[in-house]
Amino acid sequence: MKVAVVGATGVVGGEILRILEERDLGITELVPIATARSAGRVLTHRGRSVEVVAIRPEAFGGVDVALFDTPDEASLEWAPVAAGRGAVVVDNSAAWRMDPDVPLVVPEINPEAAQHRPKGIIASPNCTMLTLVVPLAALHRQAGVNRVIMSSYQAASGAGKAGADELVEQIGVAARQPEVVGSGHRRDVVSRGRVFAHPLAMNVIPQIGSVRADGFTGEEVKVGEETRKVLGLPELRVTATCVRVPTLVGHAVSVHAEFDRAISADEARAVLREAPGVEVLDDTAAGIYPTPLEAAGRDACYVGRIRQDPDDDHALEWFSVTDNLRKGAALNAIQIAELFTNADRLR
Repeated sequence: MKVAVVGATGVVGGEILRILEERDLGITELVPIATARSAGRVLTHRGRSVEVVAIRPEAFGGVDVALFDTPDEASLEWAPVAAGRGAVVVDNSAAWRMDPDVPLVVPEINPEAAQHRPKGIIASPNCTMLTLVVPLAALHRQAGVNRVIMSSYQAASGAGKAGADELVEQIGVAARQPEVVGSGHRRDVVSRGRVFAHPLAMNVIPQIGSVRADGFTGEEVKVGEETRKVLGLPELRVTATCVRVPTLVGHAVSVHAEFDRAISADEARAVLREAPGVEVLDDTAAGIYPTPLEAAGRDACYVGRIRQDPDDDHALEWFSVTDNLRKGAALNAIQIAELFTNADRLR
């Protein structure tokens, strides 16, 4: 296949290129695409030098799969162009996820949805929602989920390179004067940056995305909408509270899920051990459970702290973590592309 990576010089675009080095998609030609500012940069793919080209219609000529990681506005403009030139577009932005004519795909859950793509576009979900839905789908298949309440703990890199850089800068400042930070005078030391609404170092921020009229944020709304679409459960009740935490990589979620029948923690562990894309780390007494550092650079969704609700034998609690740049974005898009083993199957 001839594969284009749009946004190749960004954080997730770089992760896509790294994963394409590891996994064999049968790529005969790789076309890295970015803005005109990055055009001409030389990247390496499997020992070959490839030059970044500026985004334009001609850049998609002959492309079988175009992996997009761009801002929503760029995806809205350029994904139809790429699709119009014959490419299957796999898009990581939020631009197309809730379009009724665009499938929202998690390959471990609904790979068949990728075959029906009227606009030639397949959407890849929000990284926080992926951390929730991969284990949730496996449990739903066994017991039927009807209610989800979750809180997220999301890394700075979820806001891009600028978010990660801002956290590192603030940690450096705070580390030099920890006694001041802890005395209530932290604003004199660590000030609000350009990316986050408050200082993130030595702090947590209970807002990700713009605030809606009902008090929920855009990120919280996405989690519910996208979970319902991927699971095919339009009436599923999902409530989310999304929080930014001072880690660099790895999104975590704490989940309360209610099911149609009783399900024990032991049964849940057994189900999750067999679930694709899931790895169970669950021995709390021995200090074994998922953490962002444990998940960093790895493919799986890690699940632990699995418990049956003491007041409801139809409900479970768990904690799960994924690398938000890898499985949460780059890898899921590539796994969608892997559903098509050769160019003939794309047509």
